[in-house]
Amino acid sequence: MSSRTLTELIAALEAEIGDPRQGLPEEVFQFVSRLTPLANVDLLIEDERRGTLLTWREDEFFGAGWHLPGGIIRYKETAEQRVRACARQELGVDVAFEETPLAIAEGFGEQDTRGHHIALLIRCRLRSEPDPSREARTPHARSGEWRWHRRCPDDLLEAQRPYAKYFIQV
Repeated sequence: MSSRTLTELIAALEAEIGDPRQGLPEEVFQFVSRLTPLANVDLLIEDERRGTLLTWREDEFFGAGWHLPGGIIRYKETAEQRVRACARQELGVDVAFEETPLAIAEGFGEQDTRGHHIALLIRCRLRSEPDPSREARTPHARSGEWRWHRRCPDDLLEAQRPYAKYFIQV
């Protein structure tokens, strides 16, 4: 393949994508994730009485389990913007947070797609209570539901295991 052909393909792809700040089409996002590490934020939200706030996720790449609310930083989005967006999207809340990450975790999955990420662990405080309609009220949570955990759950997603040492045990 000539470099001109590759250049033309890239130009056509960029024309299809539009503004990458609005998110990428899923196929493009997955392709990019096979070429480069993804940066994300994970929100450590704790309460001395209730423990650590986690949400349930069912994901084709990481499986099903509890995880810290969080997400991948979009193109030209700051980590602060992503923290706020994740808190709103996953919990329906606004959060206050420490500017300096508590930890940085690098993870490698067995798969190529979404197989390398660099995560910033951000300590957060709720400014209000999470959306009660999203609370996991049965033993078997559904994707997108949240629950306070008094200890690290056995079914914490493997990619989130490095954070277990930060969980409040109540």
